[in-house]
Amino acid sequence: MSARPRLLADPGALESLVPAWRDLAAATGVAYFGTPDWVLAWLAAFGDDPQHRGARVAVWDGPDGRLDAVVPLLATRQALHPRLPSGARCLTVLGAGAGAADHCGFAVAPERADDVRAWFGALAQRSTLWLPNLDPETGAAYIPLGARLVERTACPTMPADPEAIGSARFRKDLRYYARRLAAEGIRFRFVPPGAVDEKLFDALLGLHARRQETLGRATTFDAARKPFHLALIGRGAPGRGPCAMVAEGPDGPVGILYGFLWQGTFSYYQTGWDPAFARLSLGTVLVAETVAAVRAEGADVFDFLRGAEEYKYRFGAVDRHDTTWLAGRGLSGLLLGGRVRAKELQTRRAAGLGPVGAVGSVEG
Repeated sequence: MSARPRLLADPGALESLVPAWRDLAAATGVAYFGTPDWVLAWLAAFGDDPQHRGARVAVWDGPDGRLDAVVPLLATRQALHPRLPSGARCLTVLGAGAGAADHCGFAVAPERADDVRAWFGALAQRSTLWLPNLDPETGAAYIPLGARLVERTACPTMPADPEAIGSARFRKDLRYYARRLAAEGIRFRFVPPGAVDEKLFDALLGLHARRQETLGRATTFDAARKPFHLALIGRGAPGRGPCAMVAEGPDGPVGILYGFLWQGTFSYYQTGWDPAFARLSLGTVLVAETVAAVRAEGADVFDFLRGAEEYKYRFGAVDRHDTTWLAGRGLSGLLLGGRVRAKELQTRRAAGLGPVGAVGSVEG
């Protein structure tokens, strides 16, 4: 049993691993963002971009031919400043950037954990590692010694249980607004994995853009992301992949909440709804309807993903945290470290705090 992995880049070779890779991901508790569905959809959508051609998937095989570990990484450049487009060279988690992934992690059998840690340690001796949004158990467990913790991100979660939503008063308000929406002809329907299609996704993009324009906010969830999500949709199947809660009016959808089902967890990814229904709290009711629907689909966790927006806590969510790490030596490590310190300083100045100190590190 070799301690060193095979490095694969050919989509055909990776495709042949999918059944075993998916089983390993499920057995090791990897989030949807570390499954072959996510990684291979990312490669299909973005892999031809010149800056993304450094994709490599490290694969460890067991003595009996089974799949022991899969670690997808990307050699790329991390932006340092909008006026410095070239960026700093680094290795990062494949699918974490343009895919906007949370809970990044790797499918690693327990008996391979030491080999994967040692491999990351060897990488850090010759490359800069930028490892964003790592899951505590399936991602951060493999960071090399000396890595610097640069960010902790709140990712609120709650039980996928309508009875666990917020307070009794909040649930009463939800029922009131649901009745008001029904009186205006709005009906809710859940579209399970395997049934989402391009037409529905286009409707989501349009509603999302309208909502963001009303709020005066920019968004990266636009047509440029469509090929990636269509690839995800194409890989969906009952119980696994993209799904949506649709609020339907007489003339078509007026609200859509979109996310992913995987191994008993629903990950709430994006939403869009007609601002004309703000007075009836359509966005809030969409979340509540989704909680009930995914519970019926077998989910026991409703994951709001990153962001500490106040409304998530009104639903009764509590924080779990992803972490981002910087490791390695050389000029790129120094440049990225400088970017991190500049961001910390800016944040602390805005909060009226004192000088920046180290956030933390992994010590030997």
